[in-house]
Amino acid sequence: MKRILLGALLALPFAISSLPSQASAAEIIVRPNIHNVAVVHKPLLARYQRKLIPAHWETVRRGKRWVKVRVPARYVNVRV
Repeated sequence: MKRILLGALLALPFAISSLPSQASAAEIIVRPNIHNVAVVHKPLLARYQRKLIPAHWETVRRGKRWVKVRVPARYVNVRV
């Protein structure tokens, strides 16, 4: 019997504080968000692959010609 009475006395302040009241509703101040939040879009990371270009363009009398040689070969980053 004492346990029930003690439990009820301990629970009574919590029960009263959980009840809504007019004063607690008046304390809430709602302000609209005036400034728009700047959204920063992160760029997608482009994936590159190194590719060997074993030739180059040479200017000749008739225009340009694609010449395949080993020495001036170079690597170029190519998007995958």
